[in-house]
Amino acid sequence: MKKTISGIRGIFGDDLTLREVLEFSNNFSSLIKSQKCVIGKDTRPSGEMVKQTATSALMQNGVDVFDLGLSPTPVVFHEARKYGSGIIITSSHNPIQWNGLKFIIDGRGINESELPKILEQQELQKTSIGHEEKINSTYLEHAQNIVGQVENAPKIAVDIGGGAAKEYAPRLLEKLGCNVEVLNSDLNNCSRGPDPTSDSLSDLVSATSNKDIGFAFDLDGDRLVVVKNGKKQTPDVTLGLGVAKSLDLGYKNFVLSIDTSVSVEKFIKQNGGTVKRSKVGEANVIDLMLQSNAQAGGEGSSAGFVLPEFNYCRDGILTSGLIASMLGTSQFNDILSFMENYIQIRDKTSVDSQYHDKVIEKVAEKFGDNYSEAITLDGIKGIVDEDSWVLIRKSNTEDIIRISAESNDQDKCNRIVKESTELVKQCYEEIR
Repeated sequence: MKKTISGIRGIFGDDLTLREVLEFSNNFSSLIKSQKCVIGKDTRPSGEMVKQTATSALMQNGVDVFDLGLSPTPVVFHEARKYGSGIIITSSHNPIQWNGLKFIIDGRGINESELPKILEQQELQKTSIGHEEKINSTYLEHAQNIVGQVENAPKIAVDIGGGAAKEYAPRLLEKLGCNVEVLNSDLNNCSRGPDPTSDSLSDLVSATSNKDIGFAFDLDGDRLVVVKNGKKQTPDVTLGLGVAKSLDLGYKNFVLSIDTSVSVEKFIKQNGGTVKRSKVGEANVIDLMLQSNAQAGGEGSSAGFVLPEFNYCRDGILTSGLIASMLGTSQFNDILSFMENYIQIRDKTSVDSQYHDKVIEKVAEKFGDNYSEAITLDGIKGIVDEDSWVLIRKSNTEDIIRISAESNDQDKCNRIVKESTELVKQCYEEIR
């Protein structure tokens, strides 16, 4: 089971059972000041029983629960701004047998100071039982107001991936004036995995041969991957396109995670903007956004663009509308051309989570003199030159060490990843 600010996740019935769901939801009740909580779930088979268990825990502590039913993560975040708190039953991009809980306070994900209060047993005072109510979301109307009408009725293929975005993403794009073809709307007949950043998206690539663009979502609808010109784009392109739209709207202050493409940062600065870097993780990006009053930003590795005025989370659904509104414009073509000059490789190697910290420490000791700068904000990041870097960090969600690299030279990028992966494996063998 993984217990981080990104959520609590595990294989349902194995290391995540209803007992843990009850315990963590009970503890979360201690953070809810409004005594109101919205709840929604993605399409995982275990979702309904987990949702009912979490609802029971909240209600027994006097919290009123507002049930959104099948809802993407961005929709629950959006409604949580109004109600004060929220829980999403999801394991995001993890395999189907996994499930988990994402917690929301004041419209944002929990932070490092709040996580221990969810993990430690809370003895709460007995109170009256809360009530449960089914509700509908105003997400689509508000998103439509943010994006505005899309011109020229672009043709768009949308790959739902069998996830919770099916009632929201196609409807938003249609409301905006797009012609939409939907793929993989149901989980039972889905032809791809839950994570569009790692899947080849072959069906979507084929479907976009006569379309202007293709969009692919993960199971809870916060990740968005773009297919354009017959090619699946890197996750960073999603963020880059969101950034380009933000710059066009006049926004200048951005926060990017430390593993986001240097091309996005360069594009922002060349267009008069400023950039701050956060640790990897949506909650870390949001925290720095709130501290610095940033207007936009996100996390390239998770294909996540964040627009704080609308949502304090990665929002693949809103981002699809924003990108659709740019089709055929100069800013769309400019950012794509700019980012094509850079190659990102995001790799991983299996390392038991109990050894993560020791492996990173060992790697730092052996990092060598090949880097002009070593940054320890999150794991260790080596700056090779102004266009090349490598980041070695532990995963918040899996038993792996992530190795991310970028360069404007393909061979150099391949070499950096190969050498860094070998270094991690060597350090892992030495400490076991």
